[in-house]
Amino acid sequence: MSDLFSFVSLLLADRKRLMLENLALRHQLTVLKRSVNRPRIQDSDRVFWILMMRMLKEWKDALHFVKPATVLKWHRKGFRYYWRRKSKGKPGRPPISMKLILLIQRMSRENVTWGAPRIHDELVLLGHEVAESTIAKYMVKSRDPEPSQTWKTFVHNHLDQMAACDFFVVPTATFKVLYCFVVLELGRRQILHINVTEHPTDEWVARQVREAFPGSEEPRYLIRDNDSCYEGEEFEQSIKVMGIRQVVTAPRSPWQNGYAERVIGSIRRECTDHIIAFGQRHLLRILCEYVDYYNESRTHQSLDGNAPIPRWTERCGGIESRDVLGGLHHSYSRAA
Repeated sequence: MSDLFSFVSLLLADRKRLMLENLALRHQLTVLKRSVNRPRIQDSDRVFWILMMRMLKEWKDALHFVKPATVLKWHRKGFRYYWRRKSKGKPGRPPISMKLILLIQRMSRENVTWGAPRIHDELVLLGHEVAESTIAKYMVKSRDPEPSQTWKTFVHNHLDQMAACDFFVVPTATFKVLYCFVVLELGRRQILHINVTEHPTDEWVARQVREAFPGSEEPRYLIRDNDSCYEGEEFEQSIKVMGIRQVVTAPRSPWQNGYAERVIGSIRRECTDHIIAFGQRHLLRILCEYVDYYNESRTHQSLDGNAPIPRWTERCGGIESRDVLGGLHHSYSRAA
């Protein structure tokens, strides 16, 4: 029993000593608070009280030199600092490769009616994992509120129902200028009509179009430029009667009538650049001979190496040649 009383007395003595020390510390804190307006606090002090907040339940009662709200503020600041250090680098999703960005831009340019979901599905099937929001970010934005197909796509989808017409000029031996009018069927690149005049008028052009489409095989569309010869009443009436819709190219945009420009270039390089026209009848005879050669014999890469009027493969007989334009060109066939 004596040992037990001795242990209890020691405990009571330590508790009394601790209470006295605590009282002495509180008195010193009171004196410091009266003499110091704002104590100097170091980062180690902040870390100590953040740990005390987590380990001691009554930490607010033991805190005297700052307010508890200040310790909470230190904790939030430390939280932000910790995650800022842990998340070094650019925020957000990881960047995608430049190759994939170029692919997204290519798809959006080539398919004007596609949106981000459609491109996303296509890329997933091609083995690319990318978010729709990322695709929308890198897509090529159209300036038109209602994106339209390209001119090339429109022409390609209507080749069998389209024709094109255009003028080109040829100087004569007497330095006059003759106007040549050509009508081209786009599906087989066949020259349907060609004629020459010194004074192209609305009535003359309307007559040429009627001669180019004499039957019931009128095209649905006719591509033309902004020449004043197409704006007369007779031409408009003739086109309307035949049920042909005019497709007018933009000003100073010959590429929109590229098929007609291409055939005119062929006529120049292969015919008119090599002759001197003595008059309207002479030039028309030369052009008609070249048109027959162009439609029936001249091969075209766009037609798989065949002519606008298809030629049959000949395998038997000797090969014969026929002069075209006095030997400027030749057509070949096998003897029967």
